[in-house]
Parts: sequence; C-alpha cells; structure tokens
Amino acid sequence: MTPIGPPALALGNRLFQQAWPSQYTFFQLAFVVDDLHDAALHWGKVFAIGPFYVLKRAVAQVIYRGQASIQDVQIAVAQAGPMQIELIEQKTEGPTLYRDVYAKGQAGVHHMATVVKDFDAARDHYLGLGYEIACELTGSAMRVAYFDLRRDFGLMVEVVEEQPGFLDSLARIAEACAGWDGTDPLRILTRDGYRLPDLSPAPVPAS
Repeated sequence: MTPIGPPALALGNRLFQQAWPSQYTFFQLAFVVDDLHDAALHWGKVFAIGPFYVLKRAVAQVIYRGQASIQDVQIAVAQAGPMQIELIEQKTEGPTLYRDVYAKGQAGVHHMATVVKDFDAARDHYLGLGYEIACELTGSAMRVAYFDLRRDFGLMVEVVEEQPGFLDSLARIAEACAGWDGTDPLRILTRDGYRLPDLSPAPVPAS
C-alpha cells in the first residue's frame, strides 16, 4: 500500500516534555466520529498520525447517569508523541455519554483520559469538586469512570485504574506507531498482529 501522509511529518519532532505534576497522568485525547474508518484515514492524511488500530467492537455493561445500560462502540487508537488519539464510533441508538455531547452525524473532541494508581482517591477527588459521573463501567476487572467536566473545561474526563495488562497494551500501540512509515494506516487488531480492512464500497442494490 502507498504510504499515507507527508513523509517529513511522519518522522515527527521530539519536543520538550516534563513529568506530570500530579497522579492524574493524561495519556489520551478522545474524539467521537461518525465513520471510524474514514476518520482514521483522514487523521493519517492530514496529520500523518498512525497507524490506527481498530479494536474489537466493545459491548459493555455500564451505569449511565445512574441507570444500568449497555454501551456499544467501535474504537480505533494511534499514538501521537506523548498522547494517544482515540476515535469512537457509537454503534447503537439511544442516549449515551457520547450522545450527551454530539448528536448522530456530529463529531468532535469528547474526553481526556487519565490513568491512576488509586482509583478510589481519583473518584473521590472529582466527586468532591461537584463533578457528576456520566458513565461507569461495571462487570469489568479494570475500573473506569467518566466524569462530566463540560461546564468548566468543555469536555469529559475518563479515569482508568492502572493495571499492568492495560499499560502493556498502551506500550505496544505506542511502539508500533513510533516507527510508522505511512503504510497500512488502518489496521484491524488480531491475536497474531493485524489485518487490513475491506474498504471497498458497498454494492448498489439493483433497481
């Protein structure tokens, strides 16, 4: 496949970085998108960020605004310097923490994600400041909660409990993206590596 994005940009630049000043280490900036594949390819074309790894469709039990619900999304991630870029496409109808911000067909920045060693302390920190939990995963070994900070910061914050397996997965994605040469900008993650998606247009029904 022909490399995507400006070669000079794909090499990136090493900017000055400092340690995070607190336990709230932000590692990800997340965007809601209407079409996951198109959005990932566009990020590669415009910003030379990639490759984007498309994760298995995630259907999870959650508590949304205090009520039990199901969250059904498809996600793609790529590393951009110190920050992971996450693209999220909602697969079902109905209210969710994503539809709280963007109606179907709309797209834009949704949340920053922070990984913490002490999940309970981080949860109490945001609740103590008066921020509501928009959504919290249930039935998962790793605790995750989304706090609605839009009134003050214009976005939500995802708090993720630090676990070795999760950190390892972040590291593998970052390593793959660090050496990206522009080929295979969109990759379906598999047990053995990745496969390329079928991007051929859907057949037009006969009239």
